[in-house]
Formats: sequence, C-alpha cells, structure tokens
Amino acid sequence: MTKPSLSVKDLHVSIDNTEILKGFGIDVKGGEIHAIMGPNGTGKSTLASALMGHPNYEVTSGEAALNGEDLFEMEVDERARAGLFLAMQYPSEVSGVTNADFIRSAMNAEKSEEEQVSLMQFIRKMDEKMGTLEIDQSFQHRYLNEGFSGGEKKRNEILQLLMLEPRIAILDEIDSGLDIDALKVVAKGINQLRSDDFGCMIITHYQRLLNYIQPDYVHVMMQGRIVKSGGPELAQKLEENGYDWIKEELGIDDETVGQQ
Repeated sequence: MTKPSLSVKDLHVSIDNTEILKGFGIDVKGGEIHAIMGPNGTGKSTLASALMGHPNYEVTSGEAALNGEDLFEMEVDERARAGLFLAMQYPSEVSGVTNADFIRSAMNAEKSEEEQVSLMQFIRKMDEKMGTLEIDQSFQHRYLNEGFSGGEKKRNEILQLLMLEPRIAILDEIDSGLDIDALKVVAKGINQLRSDDFGCMIITHYQRLLNYIQPDYVHVMMQGRIVKSGGPELAQKLEENGYDWIKEELGIDDETVGQQ
C-alpha cells in the first residue's frame, strides 16, 4: 500500500462572499504530523471545514488531492470512505444514536459485505481503545456526545479516530478545554497511530499539546495562508515570544489578521 497523502495548492475559500483562505498550501504524507498554529481568526477552522466538504464554505479556486484523487470532486461521505477524518472543534450531539452504533456503522460503511466488522471484533477493539483513552465503558451506550463535557467530547473524537484508523486526519483544536491529564491521554491516543500509513494535521493554538505529540513540521497561519514553517522549535519560539515577532518580520498588522 502506498503512503497516504493530502496535497493542497493555492486554496481560496469564502464564506458569504468574504474570502477567508487566500492561497493556502500544504503537503501531508503518511508518517508525518503537521501542526498548524496562528492567532484567532486566521482561517484555521475554515481550512478544516472546507477540506471535509462543509456546504457553507465555498472553494473559489485552488486544488486539493487525497491520495492523488481530486478531493473537491468527492462528496463528504466519499472523502470519509477514502480515509479522510476530521475531529471537530465543536462535535455535534446526536440524540437516539449510541456511540457504539455510530462507530460500528462508520467502520462498516467503507467495507464490502464480506469485510464487515463482526460484533465480537468490534467489541474487542472498542474495549481496547476505550482502555487506552481511560474512557468508562458506559460511554458505549450513551447517545453520541449528548450531555458530554467538553473534555469527554474530545476524548470521544479520539476514540473514533482510533477505531476508524483513517489514512489522513485533521484534528481541529482537539486540545481546547482539556486539563493536563486529559491532554496526556488524548496525545497518547494520537501517538498510537503514528506510522507510514497515517498522516495528520493538528490545528492548535498552544504549544503545550506539542509537548506530548512531537510534530515533524510546524506552520504559522496568518491572512488565510501559511506565512512561516519550521520544525518543533518554531512552536517553542511562539510559546516564548507570541506572534508579534512574526507579524513584525513579515509586516502584518493586527487589523489585517483580525479580518480573517
């Protein structure tokens, strides 16, 4: 099996006729973890939603390819079946559908009738992954995200990640609202998937998550595009100095950034 890949070139995306992404580009391959950082309002969550196919986000120009195939020619469910996964910043609550039923249906959606995951296979894997994430077994039978705390929702997103084993994952602020213990558990789950068959894009505001998940590349996003890239040391420098040094270096003012 060839390494998975997500290649985005010169992507422009608008919401209600307001351009948010202005020439975004990135290449993510299997075996790589990319961290995308940047101030509020620079288009990070817009990027995640547009790549997954949210209908409110209009792709006006640019290209995106998932494993060599045109991403924007795929429906949302086709993107998921092709191995693209999005852990949302604000996961939806779905009443009447249990976590177990939702995850098993998602796992079998991409498989032929002969490859369907049996109930016993599913239970064994679910028990293992819930143990990894220190999730109480009762979560299986609760309705999807209904009544969950913010931290429980984030753990549940990572549980789905571990169960589905996608080829490319986009994690949108998966660390927001987590205390340090929950952060370590979530990082443990993500690190468990690291391999040449898995590529990951982590959108985050804080360097603290990257203390537990060592990225291969760190990108700073402003004005709807990547303005600086580097290794893990770039995230550390941002933690120490904030974004002002990058704004000054590139001549970006706060008013311009805030319009994204």
